[in-house]
Amino acid sequence: MIIKRILSSVLIALSLLFVAFQIMQLEVGAAGLRVSLLILLNVLYYYYVNYKRPLFLSFLVTFCVAEIINFVSLLFPEMRAVQIDYLYYTVNSLYILSYVFLILLMLRTMDFFEIIKKFPFHIFIMIVLDVFFVVIVTDTALHRLSYAQYFMEFLYNAVVMILLTVALINYLHKDDLKSINLLIGSIFIVFSEVIQLAYFYITDINILNVCCSLFLVIAFWFFYQQSRLGYEKHDRGPIYQDLIS
Repeated sequence: MIIKRILSSVLIALSLLFVAFQIMQLEVGAAGLRVSLLILLNVLYYYYVNYKRPLFLSFLVTFCVAEIINFVSLLFPEMRAVQIDYLYYTVNSLYILSYVFLILLMLRTMDFFEIIKKFPFHIFIMIVLDVFFVVIVTDTALHRLSYAQYFMEFLYNAVVMILLTVALINYLHKDDLKSINLLIGSIFIVFSEVIQLAYFYITDINILNVCCSLFLVIAFWFFYQQSRLGYEKHDRGPIYQDLIS
């Protein structure tokens, strides 16, 4: 228990230092801290969460591998000095795969027939909004991307929005603390990804990079919190009434 508290304190300290490095525009140092944070989060989950879910562990490990590759590429810029940026496609494919694991984590506990019966209008609206959002957001970077890069960004944004949609439907279906942690984490992931796209392709104002990093840290905090919970059955009414009471 003492070791767990120490590791949790170190995680908080590294998170604050990570955001500080982003504010000071120390990109390499911030990337190194980001990798350290994810490795520590993997350790905390593996050793201190009693009931481990393979899909969530796969999400953490895959995301961590993507961050390690990204960090190494910052240490050795010549790795990107090729005609085709293989690292770009590799890292983004790993991010996509990690989010797919998170989506599957939620889907495997959902009753699809019940959900379609209870929330047909919600599902339809979310699909329409997802398509609109993905097309609009990806097209903002159209003039900066090749066809292959555009396809990669489109797929990436589509998976992120599917993550948010599944998390929302999962919350409506389960209505408990675990599902709301997943939903809030997914919302912050979307915020982080949209801001990062704006930072990369529209304007490189540092505050955008800081917000992107901060939202990512918050998202992973909520994801870690949900990993310690199980889904609950209750007859108390919507969980948000407990949260605001």
